[in-house]
Amino acid sequence: MKALILSEYNRLDYVDYPVPEIRPHDVLVRVRACGICGSDIHGLDGSSGRRLPPLIMGHEAAGDIERVGSEVARWKVGDRVTFDSTIYCGSDCDPCRRGLTNLCEQRKVVGVSIPEYRAHGAFAEYVALPEHILYRLPEAVTYQQGAGVEPLSIAVHAVSLAPVTPDSSVVVVGSGVIGLMLIQVLHAKDVHNIVAVDLSPDRLTMAAKLGATTTLLSNEPDILARIRSLTSPDGADVTFEAVGITPTVTLAIESARKGGTVVLVGNVSPQVTVPLQAFVTRQLTVHGSATSCGEYPECIDLIASGKVDAMALIGAVAPLSEGAAWFERLRNGENGLIKVILEP
Repeated sequence: MKALILSEYNRLDYVDYPVPEIRPHDVLVRVRACGICGSDIHGLDGSSGRRLPPLIMGHEAAGDIERVGSEVARWKVGDRVTFDSTIYCGSDCDPCRRGLTNLCEQRKVVGVSIPEYRAHGAFAEYVALPEHILYRLPEAVTYQQGAGVEPLSIAVHAVSLAPVTPDSSVVVVGSGVIGLMLIQVLHAKDVHNIVAVDLSPDRLTMAAKLGATTTLLSNEPDILARIRSLTSPDGADVTFEAVGITPTVTLAIESARKGGTVVLVGNVSPQVTVPLQAFVTRQLTVHGSATSCGEYPECIDLIASGKVDAMALIGAVAPLSEGAAWFERLRNGENGLIKVILEP
C-alpha cells in the first residue's frame, strides 16, 4: 500500500509500505479521507513528544471495511465506518469499568508513538483497527464529513463536562478546529451568548458564521473588560480554552465569573503557568477534558442532521501523495487553511 510516513522529524515520505496484518478481532479499513490534526503538525517536528518516527500518523479518518478478522461478527466487508482515535481495553481496567474509556490504563492512540507503544495511523491506504472502536457511517454522511467526527467528539465531550444551558454566557478562547467545533456544539444546544476569542480575524469570521454571537480579537486592549461587558460584570458562566498555552489559559480562567466553570481542552504546551489565586478566591470549577468518551453516535447524528457543518472547516482536499506539502502549508499558518483532508 501507499503511506505517508514520518521517517524522521521534519520529514514526511510517500512510500510503499506493507498492508497491516489483522488479528481475529480486528478489521482492515480502506481509508477514504483523513484529516490533518494540529497534533500531527506538532508531531512533525517532535515538539509534542508523541510522534516518535518512523510512524504513519493520522487519526481523523473514515473509510470502508476491506477485510474482517476471524472472530469479527458485527462488521462486514463494505461497511462504511469511522473510528475512535483511542484504542481502549473496555473492561480490563478500573477506568473502563467505570465507563471512562478515554482514561483507559492500557490506552493507545491511533497514529501516535511513544516509547511504550506504536500505533500506526490512517495517512495510508489501509489501517488495521480493533472492531470495538468502529462506528457506522450512515449514507447521508460523506467520508470527508466522517473524518470530522473525531475532532467533533472532542468538543462534544468538553461541553458535556460543563453546566451549559441556553441561558449560559460562554467564552471560547481559540477558534481553531476544536474551538470552532465547540462553538457549533454550543450553538446546536441553543446557547444564546457565545463569545469567541482568537488572534486571527479570518477565524473569527468563521466563528461568527458557525454560531458565535460575538467575536473578539485576543490582542484587543482591555480584552477582559470587553468580555465582561458581553457576559456579566463578573465574567462568563462557562469558559472553554482550546489552545493550550499560558496566555490563553490565563484568559479563560480570568474570564470566568465567581463560582464559574473553566474547561481546558487545548494541550499544545506540556506545562503552563496559571493564576492560582483566581482558582481559589473565585472558587472556580476547572475541568481537564481528555479526548472523548462514547460521544461518537451523537457526533454522527449532529453531522447527519446538519446541526454541525464539518465541511465548513475544510480548506482543502488533496491526494495523500501531496501530504508533505500540505503539512508545511498548515505549519506555516497559511490564511484560509483550518482543516486539510488527505485522500489516499
